[in-house]
Order: sequence, then C-alpha cells, then structure tokens
Amino acid sequence: MKDRQQIGEKAIWKDEVIAVILLLAFAFFINRGIEIKGLYMDDLYLWSCYGEQSFWEFVFPLGSTRFRFVYNLAAWLELMVVGRHIGWFVPINILINVCIAYTVYRFAKRLSGRWTMGFVGGILYLLSRMSYYQIGQVYGLMESLALWAAIGIFYCLYRYLTEEKQEKRLIPVSMILYFCICFIHERYMVLLPFFYAVFLMKKERKKSPWLLVTGVFALVQVIRYFAIGSISPAGTGGTNVADTVTITGIIRYAMSQVLYIFGINTGPEHLSGMSWGASPVWVRILIVVADLLLLIMTAVFLVVLVREKSQRKQRLKITGMFVLFIALCIGSSSVTIRVETRWIYVSMTAAWLFASYMCGVTVPKKETRANLTRPLLYCGLFLLYGILMFPIESFYRTQYDNLYYWPSQNRYNSLAKETYGKYGDNLFGKKIYIIGNSYKMSKFTADTFFKTFDKKRLAEGTEVTRIDSMNSIGLITPNMLVLREEPAHNSFQDVTDFVRNLKFERIYGCYEDGWLDQSAKARITAGKEGKLYVKFYYPGEITGLEHITVTVNGSEERVIPISASIVQAEFDVPPSVASEIRFESNFYYHEATEQRGRTHLSVVADISTN
Repeated sequence: MKDRQQIGEKAIWKDEVIAVILLLAFAFFINRGIEIKGLYMDDLYLWSCYGEQSFWEFVFPLGSTRFRFVYNLAAWLELMVVGRHIGWFVPINILINVCIAYTVYRFAKRLSGRWTMGFVGGILYLLSRMSYYQIGQVYGLMESLALWAAIGIFYCLYRYLTEEKQEKRLIPVSMILYFCICFIHERYMVLLPFFYAVFLMKKERKKSPWLLVTGVFALVQVIRYFAIGSISPAGTGGTNVADTVTITGIIRYAMSQVLYIFGINTGPEHLSGMSWGASPVWVRILIVVADLLLLIMTAVFLVVLVREKSQRKQRLKITGMFVLFIALCIGSSSVTIRVETRWIYVSMTAAWLFASYMCGVTVPKKETRANLTRPLLYCGLFLLYGILMFPIESFYRTQYDNLYYWPSQNRYNSLAKETYGKYGDNLFGKKIYIIGNSYKMSKFTADTFFKTFDKKRLAEGTEVTRIDSMNSIGLITPNMLVLREEPAHNSFQDVTDFVRNLKFERIYGCYEDGWLDQSAKARITAGKEGKLYVKFYYPGEITGLEHITVTVNGSEERVIPISASIVQAEFDVPPSVASEIRFESNFYYHEATEQRGRTHLSVVADISTN
C-alpha cells in the first residue's frame, strides 16, 4: 500500500516538474526578442526615484497622486537586485510570469480535474499578446503582481464556496491579498462586491467575514486619504477618474474589452498593436473559428448544466463567480480615458480558468468506454482552440512596434547598445554628441540615462549634447563620442570613427598616436570659427636649428621653430571644410626604434580645432 502511495506521489511530482520546465521553456521562447537594455520615461523616473529617495520615501510616497506601497516595496527589491544590470529586467519579468503561469496551471488543473487542461491554460496565459507590458517594461512588475493577487483572491473564495471542510485561513488570506492588491494598483478596490456576492452564495451567517472585508476596505480608504489626501483613484495620463468617467464611456470601453477577450482588437493600433479592421483576413478567419469553438464549448456546458439537476445550483454559483469577477475587472478598466490591452490580462486569464471549469463540469472525472465521447469532444475543442490561438497571438506579437511606447523603448535599447554596450565603463566622462533631434530627448533623459549603468549612479563627467550636423563640432578627441539618430529604424548609430576619419584624414606620415614623420600630410576639417591649434612635442635634444614648415592648402607657408620641448601654434583655415595641411621637418628623432613611413619619425603633434 505504501509502495503504491509512494509511486503515486512520485508521478505527481514528475508531472509538476515537467509542467514547470515546459512552461519555463515556452515563456522564454515566446518572449524572445523582447529586451530592456536602457531605461526611459516612467521606468527611468522610477530608477531615479530609487536612487535619490530614501527607502521610506520611495516605498511610502506621501503626498503623491498614487499610494502603491506594496508595489513600491517589490520594485525597490527588484531595483536593488538588478543594480546596473539593466538587461536583467526582462528575464526577471519572464520568471515572475512563469510563476503566475504555474499558478494558472494548478488552478486550471483543479477546476478541470485534468493535467492537460491545466497545462493548456498555463500555455495560453504565457502566449497572450497582453503580456507585452509585463515583460517589456520595469513597471510591468505592477501589472504582474496585481494579476497574481487577483487570481489568488478568486482561488481562495472559490475554495471557500465549494469545499465543505474549509481551511480556516482561506478568508484571512483572501483579505490580506485584497489589502495588498489595493496598494499594488488601486483599480482592484472594485473587487469588494465580489466578496459580498460569494458570502451571499455561501449563505454566510457569521458576521466576522462581512465585517472583516468591510473593515479592510475602510482601512484602505483611510490610508489612501491620509497618504494622498483623496480616496478618488487617479486616472490614466495624469487625469482623475472622478473628472473623466461617463456612463457612455464605461459602456463603450466595457464592450471593447469583451471583444478583446474573444480575440478582437477593438482599439487603435497604438494601444492594441493592430486593429481588427487592419488585421489580415487569415487572422480574422482563425479568430472567428476559435470563437465558434468557444461557443460550442459553452453550449455543451449549458446542456450539461441543465441536464444534471443535482449539481446545478452549485455550478450556477461558481459560474456567477466567474462572470462577476470578469465583469468587475472589466469595469475597473473602463472608467478612465482609454483601454490598453494590458489591462484586460486579468479578465482574459479568468476567462481561460472559466473554460477549464466548464471542462471539469462537462467531462466526467472517471472515464469509461461508455463515456469517452464527452472528454474527447470537450478537451479536443479546447486543445484545438489553443492551437488556433498560437498563430493568432504570434502574429499580434509581431505588431508590438505599433504600440505607443515600443518604438521609444527600441531607441533607448539601441542607445544603450551603442554606448555602454560597446564602451563599458570607459563611456563615463565622455562628451556624447547626438546628431539630430527627431526623438525629442528630454533633458531629464539626457542627464539620467547613462547613470543607470554606473555602479556609483553618477556617470561623472558624461555630457549629452544635441547637434544639427557634424560641422557643429571640431576634431574628435578621445573623450568624445558621436552618435546619429536613425528614425527609420528607431535606433542610434555610433559614427565616432567615421566622423573622426572624415575630419582628420591621414594621407601619409600621420599616425593615430600623434607621431608625424619628417614629411607628413593630412586633410583636417576645422569648426565654425576656422581655427586650428597644434601643440608639438619633441622629446629629443634641441639644438636651436630645428623647425617645422606648415603649409595650408598648398599656399600658405609658416615656419615654426622648435625652441623648446613643447611648442604651440595657431592657424587660420577655412571653417567647416577640409583643409590640406602639410608638415615638413628639418630634423627627426634619433632615438626612435622604428620607421613607419618613407621618412623618419620627427615629432608628436596634438592637433585640435574649435
């Protein structure tokens, strides 16, 4: 008997390990290509606050428009772990999403009574295009934690409603999750009626659950009032929900989200990636077929619900739980000025869990040869639905570039790669010139962006300057870096070497370490003022007879006597155009151990322009 039990436990653990490995592999596969190499906008501001504020100021931002101390604590921990390794944010976000997917898998497995259905639910969760923000932004942690807590609340109350022998901790845990989710994102305060509805379904006569959840809600409002001076939640884009909410807007946005759940992108492309009307015909056909499968699955569920009267009452309660939970989540995302796809992720996840529950109701737990039809039908339909959604979701994932913030994230990923990615810590202290201003980089971004890569958080001496063209600067010095914007590819390009060679073309006898041969020639482009500055260094013995003849554009000759080991000279040359400069020395450095060109090495020249 014990052997059988041990074999059963091993089989269960084997299934769980396989599920985790497959979910983990699929998560990294489906999110390949998404990266955060550089921070900008909200993410950069969050990093800035983390560095400039104390722990208490960051986690408990009194007086701000939002008070999300639970999320702020999680963000503080994540920022502490990541440090200056900005590229770690995406893997961490993926791992968190895998944990949520595993939760979905376990819950769907419990609801359906089948490993297969649970696994499909977890895969659908990871596959969803609605995960773009959770994976591709640092602030995605907020959406992930809120979704996880919301599903946790539903799980606790589902068990509370359906289990005769309840665990005493279910209600307290659900209350703790509710308190936490209100301070992850205030939108989910709307779940309060969900508790009351479940208590009614359970016919809860004890006063303690009712009073406890009401007390938690009241405590949340008191904390919010003293922390931000208001209990009205802030809206999107700096708005206030109380100022922007309308009945017609709520209805319109709610209907939009319902269509989103059925795969139909009703929003504009900058919010959804690609609208329904702009989507290819094959995508729309697959969505219609997938929705027909959902319709058939629902119809089968309703037939079973009607026929099996003994369990109808309980099943109706659970169905009501799902419908109310989804409706409240949709409602909470319909009271602001727009609907973003990421806000529907909770509702969508609940819908997949509902499909798993319908499977559990429709398919008998113990199959025999006589009742194999229903399992094959229902599980087959759900599996086919998942197969159809794979190309649909994969296609919409290729449209992320249309999202309003995605091109900017690509730009700053490119900026990070072209700077810190190439130069590492040698970047700090350089003067960075960016040719063009189509990206409208803010002063805050310019001052803060490179600090994220410095372990001291200072990037001391690093300056960013926007210029109209390369003519705005003189010769490239070792502490300079020149980039140019590439709007067609939402990227930056490092053109330092190109500009350096263009502005200082070494024809012969000139070397990068500054040495000149006795006879040397170069084409040098001065700045707008047309000034050329040369500092000659001669390490040899000076007799007083040494001199260098400098010829500018083949006509102007000037003899520079080398009367000391360091001699400086200034020349007027045509501004912003290449001038041909020739150096002829009547001496050479006798102790030089090499001869690089046709003549001997003569002197070291430090050449610069205004």
